[in-house]
Amino acid sequence: MLSIMPTTQAVVRTDAGLAAELRVGVMRLRRRLAGERHPDNDLSLGQMAVLGLLLRRGDLTIGELARLERVQPPSMTRTVTCLEELGNVTRRPHETDGRVVVVALTEHGREVVLADRKRRDAWLAVQLTHLTAEERDALRRAAPILDRLSQAD
Repeated sequence: MLSIMPTTQAVVRTDAGLAAELRVGVMRLRRRLAGERHPDNDLSLGQMAVLGLLLRRGDLTIGELARLERVQPPSMTRTVTCLEELGNVTRRPHETDGRVVVVALTEHGREVVLADRKRRDAWLAVQLTHLTAEERDALRRAAPILDRLSQAD
């Protein structure tokens, strides 16, 4: 019987096919990693993303956080307010512009994000052991490219 549907390998050879396969694979991995979050962590993925940004980049303004997370400043203000109420961040006025608020990670917030990352990284490290050396090398090469894609406009 002749198949009308092209094979997955044939589809992935096209840019559109590669885009579809990447979308599905990345979405499934994201869901799987989200399921591996620390059981005591009730923060949303958006809130965790803000904590992660503050850990990586240091203190940021609400506007910078909103731009980096691609949300509107009022939405980011609500997220930061919730994180502040939970003791994960603090706010202070900008040193030269009192109209601007700077957000800083607290020690508690740092512990939350590091514990969450440790758990998910451990799960992923175990999964990587099931891959061949060539597959792991391919992922090492792909990781910076995926990161660059995630930051594209």
